[in-house]
Amino acid sequence: MHDSDERYPPPMCHPGTREIVIVRIKDWYGFQTRPDKRIMWVHAPAGYGKTAIAGTVSKLLEEEEGLDFSPLGATFHFWRTSPERNSPARFIITIAYQLAMSIPELTPHIENAVERNPMILRKTLEIQLIKLIVEPFKALGELDDMPNRLVIVDGLDECINSDQEYTVDRQHVEDQERVQIRILELIHNLQSHRLPLSFLILSRPEAWIKQHMQSASFVGVVEAVDLFALGDHVKDTETYIRAELSRIAARIQDDGTPDRGDEEWPGENVVQTFVQRTNGHMLYASTVIRHIDNPYGDPRKLLKNILDDDAYNNLDLAHSLPFSSLIALYMHIMQSCPKSNRPLMIQLSWTV
Repeated sequence: MHDSDERYPPPMCHPGTREIVIVRIKDWYGFQTRPDKRIMWVHAPAGYGKTAIAGTVSKLLEEEEGLDFSPLGATFHFWRTSPERNSPARFIITIAYQLAMSIPELTPHIENAVERNPMILRKTLEIQLIKLIVEPFKALGELDDMPNRLVIVDGLDECINSDQEYTVDRQHVEDQERVQIRILELIHNLQSHRLPLSFLILSRPEAWIKQHMQSASFVGVVEAVDLFALGDHVKDTETYIRAELSRIAARIQDDGTPDRGDEEWPGENVVQTFVQRTNGHMLYASTVIRHIDNPYGDPRKLLKNILDDDAYNNLDLAHSLPFSSLIALYMHIMQSCPKSNRPLMIQLSWTV
């Protein structure tokens, strides 16, 4: 669930960022109407804010006024390093539970399904889908007039079906492909029953996911949105950076951090250098902010060290590998932390 304690505080888009894609999603969903294509797939490489977009859309739907129904049907966020969220085992039962909460009429029918067969929670996902979602909806009778709900599935590419998240052997990779395609087939199966549900899926554009989304059975029901090509990522990143540096500057002043004798920090030159360094990559920007927003260090010095690092200055951002600058950033952070903390930092870096 998007507001579960495990994910607190939930990732959200910074105000004034990712507005184009959020409007695109809301226009597609339509609230009172059912979209022609009942599945929207938003895809982009890691670090472009897909999970934050999912969280923001969830919150917007929850707070939508003027409706006599809850437009947010359910959410599921796969997470590679979470044993409870890196496999499909809880996918259907979690969706069914949340649908029962948002559509109270479903509750008795879902409860009856579990009472009739308590072992349903151990059945295959395909059986759970029919017994816990499809049949309860069908039991309500005519569905054409029922308001359409949105189900958000974030991080499909992080469903790895294993607690060995760092295994890279061929068999493990093939298992990931199969389980992710299985999730897509479950969603497609739901759509074939013409239930009042639309699905927003967010993931990286893995080759097998992209191929499946473009297959004959999917292409007619999927609206694909390339987040990387939509909107001005550099502008969004600059908006975030300016706001966060202003916040940190205010904290420094309130804390009485000694003045370094520089011009008023951060200054336009620092901001523009930082923005240029990110190349529109929000994960890079947020990682730097977390690093310098340190109550035990001087944010001005920490940021200056990053921006002056030769490892960055020698990078050709336009032609380097996608994560070259991010790798250089992580190396800088690990090298700048106390030696006693480096083993922990190295361990944490593998979870990113």
